[in-house]
Amino acid sequence: MLGVNVVVWRALALMMIVSCGIAEADDWTHWRGPMQTGAHPTAKPPTNWSEDQHVRWKTPLPGVGHGTPVVWRDRIYLVTAIPVGPELDPVYSQAEGAHDNAPVTHRQQFVVMAFDRTNGAELWRKVVREALPLEQGHFTGSLASASPTTDGERIYASFGSHGLYCLSDTGEVLWEHDLGTMQSKHGHGEGSSPLLVGDLLIINWDHEGKSFIVAFDKLSGKTRWRKERQEVTSWSSPIAVEHDGKWQVIVSGSDRVRSYAAATGDVLWECGGLSHNIVASPVHANGIVVVGSSYEKRAMMAIQLKGAAGDLTDGPNIIWTRDRATPYVPSPLLYDSTIYFLRHYQGVLTRVRVDSGEELPGPLRLGPIGDVYASPVGADGRVYITDLDGTTVVISHEDVPRLIAVNKLDDSFAASAIPVDNELILRGRRYLYCLSEQKVGGN
Repeated sequence: MLGVNVVVWRALALMMIVSCGIAEADDWTHWRGPMQTGAHPTAKPPTNWSEDQHVRWKTPLPGVGHGTPVVWRDRIYLVTAIPVGPELDPVYSQAEGAHDNAPVTHRQQFVVMAFDRTNGAELWRKVVREALPLEQGHFTGSLASASPTTDGERIYASFGSHGLYCLSDTGEVLWEHDLGTMQSKHGHGEGSSPLLVGDLLIINWDHEGKSFIVAFDKLSGKTRWRKERQEVTSWSSPIAVEHDGKWQVIVSGSDRVRSYAAATGDVLWECGGLSHNIVASPVHANGIVVVGSSYEKRAMMAIQLKGAAGDLTDGPNIIWTRDRATPYVPSPLLYDSTIYFLRHYQGVLTRVRVDSGEELPGPLRLGPIGDVYASPVGADGRVYITDLDGTTVVISHEDVPRLIAVNKLDDSFAASAIPVDNELILRGRRYLYCLSEQKVGGN
């Protein structure tokens, strides 16, 4: 049955990618992969590794960035923030309710980088802006927490208050926008990633000021539409869903989940019920969108797209809900018909059926896994979960999972892993890793 599911997923991935016009099935061009679910339909990454085993290459990284890289063929693109100049007297966030924030101690260079996937060599780096940050963010975050995205010819990177940039594959800035100053809740920072939908680039801008969502022409940078949002700070990234032959942009928010017509920005439907701290991104399969949140309350729901219009709150389009052990920081993984998610950001894994919300045997305590900020990923019948301390647990994708491996690297990981071809790309605080059980040049 698993083999049949893989074939179906490959076909679905190809259809979605051709429709979006952004990538090939073997690439990982969005922070949640080719289907925006955290799963890869064809990759066969390794299951075992250490600092001395199956590291194809390991490249030092400058600065700090938690944004998951993206992969296009033999290129890896990522963003980082590099402190420059003399150390300053610490400047703390003045945001209301600020706590657990890191001090601002340096000016920062906001940088987009490209690496050769075959050997880890740095191909280019482009400083798109240098500035003194207004907010340093939460001590577990970074000033480069939004993942870039690419269509293979251009790379799109959002640094929030420090600008939105479109670069060529050689690092030339083709266009840019200053969208203003984002005032994040408690000064905890920024992190929503950009989304490509056909010829549009979508940016969600939820903060403590005037929130909005905006669509740019990906080639020219011209604004195609912009809609105000009655929302406060969220860190969730939008996803694109094709339904009844038309593309929707779906965004979780502290007030409501909303779906926008990709072509016009018109609101198609909306639904209340999540918490006030929105970090996890939605997932979608077979006409069902699943959203979740945690913190001051736990809330997760599945929304049926068939017939969805207007306000869906508490209506028949809500096919299941749950109010315990819901996701907070890591986004859910949707693998075949199963949703995997962590309780809050701890090493306790829950699995439910996407169509019914039925909970599968568990929850599963993931042994040595501690705090998890990276989102789980799936490939080749396996699920990979990486924590801040460098441990990755690999389990089988089955009704009753088996522990396959526990792997440890000497780095800290907040970015999500990337399964692609026979490799696993891991972006740590200090290094970029390429892991593979094949020898260089092997097949």
